[in-house]
Amino acid sequence: MKIAVVDDWSKSEKASAQGEKYVRLAWDGEYRKGDSIVFSELTKDAYYVVNVDPCVGEALVLVKDSTITYVVPFYEKKTSYNPIAFVGNRHYVSIREATDYEISSYRNLAKNPFDQHEESSVYPHAYANVETRGEAVFAARNAIDGVVATRSHGEWPYESWGINRQDDAEITIDFGREVDIDEIRLYTRADFPHDNWWVKGTFKFSDGSSETVSMDKHVDDPHIFKIKKNAITYLKLGDLIKADDPSPFPALTQIEVYGKNTNN
Repeated sequence: MKIAVVDDWSKSEKASAQGEKYVRLAWDGEYRKGDSIVFSELTKDAYYVVNVDPCVGEALVLVKDSTITYVVPFYEKKTSYNPIAFVGNRHYVSIREATDYEISSYRNLAKNPFDQHEESSVYPHAYANVETRGEAVFAARNAIDGVVATRSHGEWPYESWGINRQDDAEITIDFGREVDIDEIRLYTRADFPHDNWWVKGTFKFSDGSSETVSMDKHVDDPHIFKIKKNAITYLKLGDLIKADDPSPFPALTQIEVYGKNTNN
């Protein structure tokens, strides 16, 4: 395996490190706009624990390509990240093979702070049919980044999935493999009175089934739904019904999906 920080202008490597089962890259220098962190020589359809920056945190992911390019966020794209992530002149990046215990464990299968808006070969992956004004602070990936701060909206740590007032808004969590789940938790944004909230929503699953759920005006606590599904590869949340409130701005701060990989 190899980690390299690649300059977009010259395509040269600013820093790199290699290893077999665990690679750590500690380097001195500054990220510049357009820089990428490239993870290469990976095994396809394998699980890895990746950390692009200590302020982003580790992610247990399924990788379906031998090379993954992580574009370092800058300017508007950076607003949904901790403001000190990727900053300064000393950095630490790591990747290792996940253990059998980690792969088979019962956990939040949706969490992935490593998720990128355009990336479709690293799972879990979140995407949606709408994101408010196309802004990073309202992107679908924010709903699975592990940051749960519901009492405001906008820049980190208040990033969320925003629906741009669209009645047919729908978010998809793609697991990239079959999983068995038994609980879903939704943290809805609660920046009242700026925000509205949803009173109903429908989960649609890859097996063709669906579950309609009811919600209340929560602030910090999650909406918890005991829903058991086996061997599903994705779920969608849609058919969202707003409360009878003047605000047109409901949003989702985080979705957690608890379960295990199928056959583990």
